[in-house]
Amino acid sequence: MATAETKANPMVTPNKVGLTKKEYQGSASTLCTGCGHDSVTLHIISAFYELDIPPHRVAKLSGIGCSSKTPAYFLGGAHGFNAVHGRMPSVATGAAMANRSMVNIAISGDGDTASIGMGQFVHIIRRNIPMLYIIENNGVYGLTKGQFSATSSKGSVQKKGDANRLQEIDLCLMAIDLGCGYVGRSFSGDAKQMVPLIKGGIVHRGLGVLDVISPCITFNNHEGSTKSYKFVKDHDEALHEIGFVPSYTPIDVDYPEGSVKIVTLPDGSHITLKKIARDYDPTNKNAAFDLLHQAAQAGNVLTGLFYINPDSVPFQEVEQLAETPLVELSVDFVRPPRSALDHAMESLK
Repeated sequence: MATAETKANPMVTPNKVGLTKKEYQGSASTLCTGCGHDSVTLHIISAFYELDIPPHRVAKLSGIGCSSKTPAYFLGGAHGFNAVHGRMPSVATGAAMANRSMVNIAISGDGDTASIGMGQFVHIIRRNIPMLYIIENNGVYGLTKGQFSATSSKGSVQKKGDANRLQEIDLCLMAIDLGCGYVGRSFSGDAKQMVPLIKGGIVHRGLGVLDVISPCITFNNHEGSTKSYKFVKDHDEALHEIGFVPSYTPIDVDYPEGSVKIVTLPDGSHITLKKIARDYDPTNKNAAFDLLHQAAQAGNVLTGLFYINPDSVPFQEVEQLAETPLVELSVDFVRPPRSALDHAMESLK
């Protein structure tokens, strides 16, 4: 029988499928201590545990980069594939089509998605592949010493002092414009906001895109960076209820919708939190565009669920695939009969 102590501790308390939160973990992280990506990993673990989804029903896909290492750190019992740089969406599409009974989660980075993988990112949105696509966005190439990525804000300053002179790409605006049915943004240190966003993306029918500002503490956490902990803390404007978890000790806040609250953090900096009133309609695509543009012009980081299309139709239904996963269909079922092949050959004469 579970005691009061075990009921309060998810690490030892089973969920509805009989698994503890500990069983949703993976290997020990090899990322830099304090990396925002490790926080994202913890939020993913929490989301799958709370949704009662057993790891063996999950397919984890990634490309190349610091972000693409993170699937090794969660859901150790899941199926996984680490693809070529920028080509993860193709592999993810094949996996989703071959076995529609799996829950798919893709982890990418700003370089893996917005640069070498941009073409594939566009088409996975257009096809509406059923999966949650998380972009761990730190604005730099962490594996090659911190060069600007395509999502680095114009005017942002590198650690060595050089300023970015190129216009950044807003992946959320792009996803909404291309027809993605679930689009949001969050901050890696905000567990209260991120876990619900991840859970919503997992159960969404079709592709969900979640852009996560995840500071690189080694190359992009300095004064002048727009992807640093301090910048996000000082410029965060939240669409929904938010609880911020800084890099020191957790701080929880609660305040009414439509109000503003200034919180003093342990390092002396401040975060100005703004909740948009409850009347915001995330099904309004035009409103989402306007909010994102207004936040960008004001220099704020807008977080929350920007847009959702409840009528989203996933790719398997568009292609009229059988309910039974392709991997479970017999050869006799999927192979055309000789008569069909003879008819096809005859038509080519």
